[in-house]
Amino acid sequence: MSKRLTVLVVLILVIALVGGVIFLRGRQHAVEDIGEVPQETEELQRATDIAEIDLYVAAREQMVERGVIAYGIISPEVIEVMRRVPRHQFVPEEYNHLAYADNPLPIGFGQTISQPYIVALMTQELDVEEGDKVLEVGTGSGYQAAVLGELDLEVFTIEIIEPLANEAEQRLEELGYERVHVRNADGYFGWPEEAPFDAIIVTAAPDHIPQPLLQQLKIGGVLVIPVGPIGGIQELWRVTRLSADEFQSASLGGVRFVPFTRAGYDDP
Repeated sequence: MSKRLTVLVVLILVIALVGGVIFLRGRQHAVEDIGEVPQETEELQRATDIAEIDLYVAAREQMVERGVIAYGIISPEVIEVMRRVPRHQFVPEEYNHLAYADNPLPIGFGQTISQPYIVALMTQELDVEEGDKVLEVGTGSGYQAAVLGELDLEVFTIEIIEPLANEAEQRLEELGYERVHVRNADGYFGWPEEAPFDAIIVTAAPDHIPQPLLQQLKIGGVLVIPVGPIGGIQELWRVTRLSADEFQSASLGGVRFVPFTRAGYDDP
């Protein structure tokens, strides 16, 4: 083989070897790039989730500043739990964008989730302490029960409309409110086997105060309840039990609640 031919063969081999290395490196980078796509997707999703969480945190803070503190709520504990409870989890999905507005919202079956200020006011007026046992009549979507649960109370909540009771129970369970107990029943009669209660809150308006609720209140305990005509302006009352047969009442002002539903209600 001539010297020129030998050089040519060596050159061809070198070119082939270099080309092979470049090809293999290209394949390696391609594989690495493919492997990185799920990571980038995961990071993007995480960033999206964080942005969504931040959006709700900001909206909740604005709700508390403008619709709770500005209206006169002064309890530090109540203000703090209003900042924590995710109200958007307790409204129908189509109302998520309104979850932190300062107004009630429909939750189905002719019922509503109360205005944030009213939730904060009624909670503050219960004057409860950690570990107290509280009865709620009118679970609805479970928001008020969650607020009470965040105060480290033992909460017993009654909802007469079975689908709402079932949904609220599942929602509260998923969100980790282990000390909130839900029952589907007529709240007029309270929860006698768990009585007496340190406090009772009623989130629908009867035309009179149910006697069973008064009797299930501890001496020194507080009942907060709206009372008045259906479809009209009701009065929000704070009733304190002073003794076995003596009660003291104080008005907290005019409100508008859905009617107190009794057994035999008509499904819409």
